[in-house]
Amino acid sequence: MSKNNEKIIVLDFGGQYKELIARAVRGLSVYSEIRSGSIDLEEIKRLAPIGIILTGGPKSVYREDSPKCDPDIFSLGIPILGICYGMQLLCHMLGGEVLPAVQGEYGAVTAQLKGSALFENIPQSPVLMSHKDFVNTLPQGFVNTASTENCKNAACENIAAKLYGVQFHPETSLSLHGRTVLKNFLYNVCGAAGDYKLDDYLEKQIASVRQTVQGQRILLALSGGVDSSVCAALLAEAVPKQLTCIFVDHGFMRLNEGDKIEAIFSKHAVNFIRVNAAERFLAKIKGVTEPEKKRKIIGEEFIRVFEEEAKKLGDIPFLAQGTIYPDIVESGGEHGAVIKSHHNVGGLPKNLSFTQIVEPLAGLFKDEVRELGKKLRLNRQLINRQPFPGPGLALRIMGEITKDKLSILRKADDIFQEAFIKCRRKPSQYFAVLTDTRSVGVKGDDRTYDYVIALRAVDTDDFMTCEYRALSHKILGRVSSRITAEIPSVSRVVYDVTSKPPATIEWE
Repeated sequence: MSKNNEKIIVLDFGGQYKELIARAVRGLSVYSEIRSGSIDLEEIKRLAPIGIILTGGPKSVYREDSPKCDPDIFSLGIPILGICYGMQLLCHMLGGEVLPAVQGEYGAVTAQLKGSALFENIPQSPVLMSHKDFVNTLPQGFVNTASTENCKNAACENIAAKLYGVQFHPETSLSLHGRTVLKNFLYNVCGAAGDYKLDDYLEKQIASVRQTVQGQRILLALSGGVDSSVCAALLAEAVPKQLTCIFVDHGFMRLNEGDKIEAIFSKHAVNFIRVNAAERFLAKIKGVTEPEKKRKIIGEEFIRVFEEEAKKLGDIPFLAQGTIYPDIVESGGEHGAVIKSHHNVGGLPKNLSFTQIVEPLAGLFKDEVRELGKKLRLNRQLINRQPFPGPGLALRIMGEITKDKLSILRKADDIFQEAFIKCRRKPSQYFAVLTDTRSVGVKGDDRTYDYVIALRAVDTDDFMTCEYRALSHKILGRVSSRITAEIPSVSRVVYDVTSKPPATIEWE
């Protein structure tokens, strides 16, 4: 990033959508950085942002232990937008009253928008609400600019002080015109010129990797997924002769996937090593049923394998990973709750033998990663792959993991994948889950009592929220018939129609 780029600071109070805010801002051609909500006032002055955004958060602003910011930021003259908890904090610290709601708001609701620079060219439309508290009384100098059926102060502003607040989440796709709200704040209120492009991020990360690694070697944990593949391309651009890519086949891959990954990367001009460790991982996870424990065991075993391979290759002090923003936010932050620990974040052991972990994609979302892959001229087959969790099918088998269960799920998932081969508009992510439930069935006039397979297909722009894809009964019926006919140990197939939130995309 050029030192001359305009900057928006996103102050984090523990909201799980904070990275979405930063992503949305960057998508509107304005550079953004996430900082702690407790950032020092002098540091804000040094950063010289053109605007500040206060994130949501899980706490209640009127509690003593709730995260706060320096109250003097409201008198800096820098435009500020408070979102959800951020709006409540803004109002609370300036003398307004925030109270527990008799009835919270969760999900998309219609907001009645009034005249405001934030709502220019925006009709009455659905917005995503997710709050248990509300602003009952506005601070002096503020006026109401929006309301919903259950929230009288859904937005407010003090134009003279350049302070704005919205109770809803404009950063999510469930707020229909939320992107325009943020755009209006950036350009109508902050006066942004829009001088940031993804190329800036790429240049900055390449320079950062070179400065960090210097002349030493770096080992990349390559899964073959979009994130690690783009990470490999970026590292190859930055330090090509110092990079070794190790693909650990933990035995939890989809059907024939390990062979496909090896075939693709063996053709690239990188040092590629495949480690077959299926038996090792299966033994480690034997008898484990709790999802978080699965993730942590797999995460640690990943690291141990990499450490062993690094020793074989000589002194390699740096470990690279394709960690991206959603991994970090769901694994918890300074104020955030842990949604689920990702194997490359919450699953990392404390006693690493590597000197440093390098994560050049940690500031990006999935769509940005794909765009970066295109800029790096990465194989489109890899760029367009749907997301696949690092622990693989271990997170799509409920209960204990066994070879038999893995075989069942691979076959079921492959059948579901085939259903979309000719689909022009594929879901963002689609997969099968082997539940830990058995169901009575009838096959060949005999009673059966076999597994239930769940199918999931979702559409999303950011992977922080999603809507389930309303698949036709024709497709679902065909897939169900094939699964129950071709896999003897499955007696029933169900379809998951839950969005995120309240569910996550993966089942574990």
